[in-house]
Amino acid sequence: MKKLLSLGLVLAMSASMLVGCGAKEEAAAPNEAATSESAEGAVFKIGGSGPTTGGAAVYGLAVQRGAQIAVDEINAAGGINGYQIEYNFADDEHDAEKAVNAYNDLKDWGMQVFMGTTTSGPCVAVVEKTNEDNMYQLTPSGTAVEAIKYPNAYRVCFSDPGQGSKSAQYIGENGIATKVAVIYDSSDVYSSGIFNTFREAAEGYGIEIVAAESFTADNKTDFTIQLQKAKDQGAELVFLPIYYQEAALILSQANSMGFAPMFFGCDGLDGILGVEEFDTTLAEGVMLLTPFAADATDELTTSFVSKYQEAHGEIPIQFAANAYDAIYIIKAAIEKAGATPDMSVSDLCEAMKTAMGEINLTGLTGTNMTWTEDGEVNKDPKAVKIVDGAYTAMQ
Repeated sequence: MKKLLSLGLVLAMSASMLVGCGAKEEAAAPNEAATSESAEGAVFKIGGSGPTTGGAAVYGLAVQRGAQIAVDEINAAGGINGYQIEYNFADDEHDAEKAVNAYNDLKDWGMQVFMGTTTSGPCVAVVEKTNEDNMYQLTPSGTAVEAIKYPNAYRVCFSDPGQGSKSAQYIGENGIATKVAVIYDSSDVYSSGIFNTFREAAEGYGIEIVAAESFTADNKTDFTIQLQKAKDQGAELVFLPIYYQEAALILSQANSMGFAPMFFGCDGLDGILGVEEFDTTLAEGVMLLTPFAADATDELTTSFVSKYQEAHGEIPIQFAANAYDAIYIIKAAIEKAGATPDMSVSDLCEAMKTAMGEINLTGLTGTNMTWTEDGEVNKDPKAVKIVDGAYTAMQ
């Protein structure tokens, strides 16, 4: 009994010492994340949000899935500075109020870095909250100028003004058309923002806007009046800075009218080939400004497309590619900053802000991507054309 008692005391003392040692190591700032005991269990918590249900779900699902592929690759390769990523994506239904609620839920989960939101309206609302929290925010596809209005926020895609001016540049420099009509949603910040800068840039590229016809969220099912005006004015091309749901209706109605101009859009048209009950042959020849072409033959693109197809049974759209790049941009900024998960959200943000001015990344959506102080990305415009039911890169 005395031997047993003595052994019990020894074990108890050993356990006490181990607990004390563990507590000290946990309190210490980890230095070598890949090997130290203090790194065990620590992760970078990256949250994201976008519409995974509702009318804009094709965008949010693409972002969620594209980011997941990048997270899985990075974790399999050892993580960020030796730490694994824990990734959580919330549905915001393309609604500003629900996007704020989703952001708060992600904060409760312990989010340290925010990749979001997917669409512009929600992003404009949420950036107010990330600024208050001084949380690093990188939107893969929120194009509104106001979406990154604060120093903590950046984007992967072009802004609305960027898409408008780059579209005019691409159409003009490539001699695609000179007489152009525009159909846009005046009630939507994304659509009207692109239209305004397209209009400002068009003249400089020899483009005459022969008709500029708007619609609103309350009246977006019948476009015959807008199309008739474009047709009467001899438009060679109709520019559609709108989302794919309305674009599918426009293409169908133009066909019924016997009006067959060229159609050119921006990233909002990405997803038109997946619209239910839409005759995709009507989209043949449609062009859209995009930084990603799934048929590109470089190793990075073919690997990504293969993984996406295997997981989801479909070709990824540019929203997926933007999100994939977003995760790698976050990784590059954290690594450049030498950051660790024990840092506060604000300290992590400050370190990453400095790093964003120093990193240079080649990804799916651009080569030698860099960022300005106001969070905008520098990369060249590209366009794709729908040929035989698939996106094909244009030269």
